[in-house]
Amino acid sequence: MNHDNAPLEIHVHGDVPIKPGTDIKAIQEALKPLWHYAGARSWQEGAVSLYEEEPGIHFDASTQRLNICWTVRGDEDFRMVMDDLCMSLNDLSAAGTQIEVTFYDTEFDDEDEASGSESRDDFVMLFVGPDPGAIMQAQRDLLVHDVVNMMERHFDGAELSGVVTEIDKLFSQRFDSLVSSLELGKPPRGSGGSSGHGGSGGGRRPRHLH
Repeated sequence: MNHDNAPLEIHVHGDVPIKPGTDIKAIQEALKPLWHYAGARSWQEGAVSLYEEEPGIHFDASTQRLNICWTVRGDEDFRMVMDDLCMSLNDLSAAGTQIEVTFYDTEFDDEDEASGSESRDDFVMLFVGPDPGAIMQAQRDLLVHDVVNMMERHFDGAELSGVVTEIDKLFSQRFDSLVSSLELGKPPRGSGGSSGHGGSGGGRRPRHLH
């Protein structure tokens, strides 16, 4: 499909540990939603980012890690691609991890900002993992990291153990609820433990620099 005149640039960024022994063809197939969306005819063609300075999509066999720093032009329909990508990577991932997706509104300029118009910039954090417990662990670790970093501006790190304990309690409750729902034969809500927030807010989100 052709996205040359698409209103958004979409940046996908992640570092996903892959199960040992996974065939490269299985990885390429799991990533097909990305390179197919870009209009590529093959993995090799589609793994290249819109920007030359970005590494694109690369699997490092020595470390068994899938590295993604890749931009494509597109529209809001890319959100369906994100769901397909998470479902595919869940089967191949060795541990829970996050994937960041940033939408940049290419049609939004300084004049729009000066007039008070809202851009369509958005940021979504996705989580993938081999099972719901691994996904929740990745969510918990990221939340603890963010909360501690923020609170260390005002408190010593040693004072924050109680905060971390409370976060752990919340995730334990969520995990227990998930186990109960599975025991009752009810599938967990969501397709990859995804969460996100959007809006231009106090400024546009900077791109990853390499």
